[in-house]
Amino acid sequence: MDLGLKEKVVLISGGASGIGEATVRLLAAEGARVTIADRNSSAGRALASELTNAGAHVLFCEGDLTREDACRAAVTDTLQKWGRLDILVNNAGVNDGVGLERPPADFLASIHLNLFHVFALTHFAREALCQSQGAVVNVSSKVSVTGQGKTSGYAAAKGGVNALTREWAVAFAPHNVRVNCVVPAECDTPQYENWFQSLPDPAAARAAIESLVPLGRRLTRADELAATIAFLASPRAAHITGQLLFVDGGYTHLDRAVSVSHQKWG
Repeated sequence: MDLGLKEKVVLISGGASGIGEATVRLLAAEGARVTIADRNSSAGRALASELTNAGAHVLFCEGDLTREDACRAAVTDTLQKWGRLDILVNNAGVNDGVGLERPPADFLASIHLNLFHVFALTHFAREALCQSQGAVVNVSSKVSVTGQGKTSGYAAAKGGVNALTREWAVAFAPHNVRVNCVVPAECDTPQYENWFQSLPDPAAARAAIESLVPLGRRLTRADELAATIAFLASPRAAHITGQLLFVDGGYTHLDRAVSVSHQKWG
């Protein structure tokens, strides 16, 4: 299926690795013109160079998106380079483990790390998105609806992403701009792999989590998240807005009993 993304202009935050990188690669392959906004200079430049050399249209914009000027620059550089902005993917974020035992200042820092750029990038992109009648796709986390117990800041920030998805779907509707959210759970990314490697038995930890995923007993792949983001960003999703779409193999909402009782028919 042609998603209708050829020559669409896309800005992706946190696009240098993980889900963001997979999304950059897919949208570039679909013929979109892509700006990567990320603070990881080496990874971002390498990805942009690789794809550009392969014939894609990719711009890397280095910046710390916890800063307002960096968010403004990412949008400005995109408009200067491509002349328009059709799609904003708010993907950047990290589970920093700031729990209830940490001081309030750490909680606020975690909120700033994971939520500020979502608002700031959308704020600076709003006029261009209205002109193009484009789309916003946010990336949240299952922690926003399940809790985790040791990550108050991240959970609150991702809950904010969910709420802003609905708020902005209403705010942008008169301008024919769609806003949706993809919600991953256990996704196979470098960030998650680093967490596994920090544990005494990485293989056992991975196996334990995989056993809880009803569909396929495996982690969700980054390219599967990217495919959903691409669909929601595309004209093929022209009448979908304000939705939280879980891409998690059933992890978030299916009964945990399936981890021990689920068997194939027959």
